[in-house]
Amino acid sequence: MTLLDSANIASPLYSIAELRAIEQAASQTLPQGTLMQRAGQAAASHALKILHGLESGAGGHMRVLVLAGPGDNGGDALEAAAHLAGSGIEVLVWQAPEARATSPEREQALSRARNSAARLITADAGSASALAAVHAAPWNLVIDGLFGIGAARPLAGECREVALHVNQLACPVLALDVPSGLQADTGVVDGVAIRASHTLTFIGDKPGLHTGDGRDYAGEVDIAGLAIDPLLLAPANAQLNGLHLFARHLRTRRHNSHKGSYGSLAVIGGAQGMAGAPILAARTALHAGAGRVTIAFPGPPPAFDSGQPELMCRRADGVDLSGLHFSALVAGPGLGGSIDNADTVELLQRALDSDSPLVLDADALNLMAAEPELQSALALRAGVTILTPHPLEAARLLDLTTAEVQADRLAAARQLAAQLNVIVVLKGSGTVIAAPDGAVVINTSGGPALATAGTGDVLAGLCGSLLAQGWNEWDAALGAVWLHGAAADALVASGAGPIGLTASELIPALRKLINALAG
Repeated sequence: MTLLDSANIASPLYSIAELRAIEQAASQTLPQGTLMQRAGQAAASHALKILHGLESGAGGHMRVLVLAGPGDNGGDALEAAAHLAGSGIEVLVWQAPEARATSPEREQALSRARNSAARLITADAGSASALAAVHAAPWNLVIDGLFGIGAARPLAGECREVALHVNQLACPVLALDVPSGLQADTGVVDGVAIRASHTLTFIGDKPGLHTGDGRDYAGEVDIAGLAIDPLLLAPANAQLNGLHLFARHLRTRRHNSHKGSYGSLAVIGGAQGMAGAPILAARTALHAGAGRVTIAFPGPPPAFDSGQPELMCRRADGVDLSGLHFSALVAGPGLGGSIDNADTVELLQRALDSDSPLVLDADALNLMAAEPELQSALALRAGVTILTPHPLEAARLLDLTTAEVQADRLAAARQLAAQLNVIVVLKGSGTVIAAPDGAVVINTSGGPALATAGTGDVLAGLCGSLLAQGWNEWDAALGAVWLHGAAADALVASGAGPIGLTASELIPALRKLINALAG
C-alpha cells in the first residue's frame, strides 16, 4: 500500500478508556475467551506473514520467541504460540516472573499453549536460566506480549532485561496491541520499551502508536478488528490525518481565472539577520498556489528577492494588513522575539487586529507567551487563527515545561486550542492538530528529514497559502501538515535525505505533489 493509498483510509484513534468500554460491550454478547482467541489467531496469522517474507533457514525451519506477560496481553501471546506451534514453527514461550493466570480466559490460553508443541519456560525472579534460554538461540521472529494497553508501570527486573536483549536482535519483532513499555494514549516511553518492527493492534488504532516515541517503537502498524460489531465502535475524538480529510480542495484550476482568484498573502517577519525565514515562507506560499505574496519586513526591506522576484518586499509600517488587501496573513517567521521592541509588538498587534485568517508561528508565539495582552487579543479576534508551535513554544504559552507538553501531546494541544480559541498544530514526531472543541488529528507523513532549520517556515507559508486560496482553517491545517510531510517523504524516497535535506528543497517538491493530487 502506497502513502497515497493509506492516506485515503479513515482511521479513528481510540483511547484506553474507549477501548475498554468497547471490549466490555463486545464480551457481553460473546462466549468467554472469544476475543482473546481471535487476537491470538490474528497474531499467529500476522506472524506467519512476516515469516513468509523472510529468507528461510536450513530446510525452512523457523524459530519464534514469544514473550508472555501476566495479563490478557500475555494470553493473546499464548494463543498465538499455540497456533504457531501447530503450524510447524519451533516456539519458545518465555513467561514473565509474575505470569500467573489472572483470568479464566488466560487460563484457557495457557492450557492450549501447554498442550501444543510449544516449549514454555517461566522466569523466576532472580533466576538466570530462563534469560539464558532467550539468549541462547538465534530467532527468526520475536512476539512481544508482555504488557498491553493496561500497563501502569515501567518495565523492570527480568522483563526489562529481556526487552533490552530483544532490542539488540536483528530479527523482526511483532508487538501485540502496543509495544511493551509504550503508553497507548500518549506515545511516551518511561524507561525501557520494546522496539518493534511491526505492531498488530487490536480492535482499534491507538494515538500513542503514532506520536511522540510511538513512531520509533511501533514500526509498521496494522489493525486486527477482532470482528467486533461496528455498532459498538463509538465515534472517536481522534483520528489519523489523510487526504480524505481535505482532498475536496485539491482540484484542477479553471481556465477562466486570474491571480486574484487564488488569494493574496502577507508574510510578516524578517528582522535584521533573519530575512531568510519569511522568504522561505513566502516562496512556499507562491509555489503552493497563492496568487500574490507580499513580505512585510519590520525594518528596511530588500529591494527584491533575487531567487523569487515575483515576491513583493515592503516595509510593514506601510502595509495595510486588513482583509481588504490580504486574504490571509502569516506572522512570526524571523520576526524577532523581544517584547522590549515596541515596534515589533505593535506590528504583531496589528496582525491580531486584522480580520484576515492568520497563521502565527515562531517569534510571534514567543512574543505572545511573554505578553498576556497579546494572548487576550488572540482569544477575542474575529478572524480564524492557526498556531504552529514546536513543543518549547507550546510550553511557554501553557506555562509548562517542554517535558510536560511531550508527556501528553494530545492533551497539551487540546488545552492550548481551547485556551486561545484557535487551531493548534503541535509540531514534532506525529504532529498533533487540535481544534477548540477537542477534536484531534495526528499526522504520520514526514519524518526525521524535517528536523532541520527552516522547515517550520515552509509549513507556515504553506498553511497561509491554503488559507489565502479559500480553504477553511481546519482543512488548511490538516492539508498543510500532511502535504509538508508527504513532500519530505517523496524527497527521501528519491535519495535526497533524510540526512542533509534542506527546507528550500521542500518547496518545489510541494508544488509537484500538489499538482499531482489536483490533476
